[in-house]
Amino acid sequence: MHRSKAEIDRAQRITRIMSVVAGTCISLSCGTNYGFSAWAPQFAEKLHLSATQTNLIGNFGNLGMYAMGIPGGMLIDSRGPRWGVAMGSICLGLGYFLLKRAYDAGPGEYGMVTMCLASLLTGVGSCTSFSAAIKVCATNWPKHRGTATGLPLGAFGLSAFFYTAWAAALFPHDASGYLGLLGFGTTIMTAVGMLFLSIVSTEAETKYTSVPRKREESLDRAFSRNLSTNSSNRSRVSSPTRGRNVSGRSGVNTPELIREEIASLLDVSGSSSPMPGDIDAAYHSSSELSRNRSLSGPELKRDITGWALVRTVKFWQFFLMLALLAGVGLMTINNIGNNANALWHHFDSGATKKFIQSRQMLHVSILSIFSFLGRLASGIGSDFLLHRGFSRMWTLVVSSGVFLIAQVFALTIGDPNYLFMISSLSGLAYGMLFGVYPALIADAFGPSGMGINWGCMTLAPVLSANAFNLIYGSILDAHSTLEYDEDGHLERICDEGIACYHNAYWVTLAASVCAVGWSLWCVAREEAQARRERTKWERDEHEP
Repeated sequence: MHRSKAEIDRAQRITRIMSVVAGTCISLSCGTNYGFSAWAPQFAEKLHLSATQTNLIGNFGNLGMYAMGIPGGMLIDSRGPRWGVAMGSICLGLGYFLLKRAYDAGPGEYGMVTMCLASLLTGVGSCTSFSAAIKVCATNWPKHRGTATGLPLGAFGLSAFFYTAWAAALFPHDASGYLGLLGFGTTIMTAVGMLFLSIVSTEAETKYTSVPRKREESLDRAFSRNLSTNSSNRSRVSSPTRGRNVSGRSGVNTPELIREEIASLLDVSGSSSPMPGDIDAAYHSSSELSRNRSLSGPELKRDITGWALVRTVKFWQFFLMLALLAGVGLMTINNIGNNANALWHHFDSGATKKFIQSRQMLHVSILSIFSFLGRLASGIGSDFLLHRGFSRMWTLVVSSGVFLIAQVFALTIGDPNYLFMISSLSGLAYGMLFGVYPALIADAFGPSGMGINWGCMTLAPVLSANAFNLIYGSILDAHSTLEYDEDGHLERICDEGIACYHNAYWVTLAASVCAVGWSLWCVAREEAQARRERTKWERDEHEP
């Protein structure tokens, strides 16, 4: 039976909403690598691993998470998002169950290669599943990408807290139970979410395509015809950009605005009520069209991907920023448990192992919760800024500033009771960073190649995070000694307090200072470019 346009729109709305919910559930199992500090100290203690060896295992998780971005993106872009989630579900289960077997078997039974491979699989699974969820949300809601991607991004940040809280309730002080929960939970949640994940195609969707100058007159004529034939519809046609500030600030998402204008010119039917994320047929005056042209020129930006991507200055601008800040954040995320261990051994020699483990899990939870808040705030907040004529890039300035403050605290706080200031600010800044980045990449290079583009971008933290983590591990090992614990087992202990890791944070402090300067330069460059384009097109429009 033939369905009306309204019925089709309602069905698409339901599918889009279900896909966002599914993507959010999938993402809730994709950030478990950030709970590494909750089980790694017990893992290292039982298997007699040094801090450097432990960080190497953690680094392989990061490597899988970030280096798999390009091949995972190619799979998702070519075969569809469900293929990425299916692969991720299998890898997550294999990785965590291998780590569980290694822990249960005890020291010497599994080599470093096997444990690093298992950690790599957890990162690969997280990457492909998460990339698929982000691809669907960014594609299905083109005009609200910050908000739509903010939900799965927020869930990704909350993932470590979600599993840590369940592990604390079901398997207190039991790393084996925690790893088993991760294996079962991540596999089941991603597999179920995959069933409801799909990309919705709409007639109104358009890509970034070139509009030659010679077509401008035909577009103007099309606008005039639609204006005369659809004047009766003006009162019932919704315009999502009518109240938007288009004064020419650098942050205006000009390609998206122009796509909306062209959709308005070619089809102002008002046949159905628009839903959030649709590219609606909306009424705009010819002066609005001219003003938008003056912001971006007569040609719309094509989608950029593949080798063309790496030849753009903007790609390297984003790449360097992500490398600096993600490396800073991951060092604290992977080592907050070691921070707590070192500070409590120095601050209170009577602190029991179980007490310190509970503090470690507390800080993992704090990191996760604040990462969730940061991701949600920056995704929605960047949309708010954009719709008022500001650039999303200002969110990166704030993120790098918060990172800088966190490094200062890490260099000065020696009382473990105040360690929450470091974990909360680090989680918040890291969440803000990744909460806005997918929207920035989609805006800058287009949504059709989002999988590959985001995969290229996630290579950025591979070198920086590995370098910072290994620096931290080598510094901690240099201050640690082998001692017998309360149970009579040998373990590496550093009782020098903040001196155990102090020098590592000088490195991340320098990186944070560079990131603040770099983000401000990026905003200034964007504003200068917008001014030049605006001046050029205003001059061209006044020429006869």
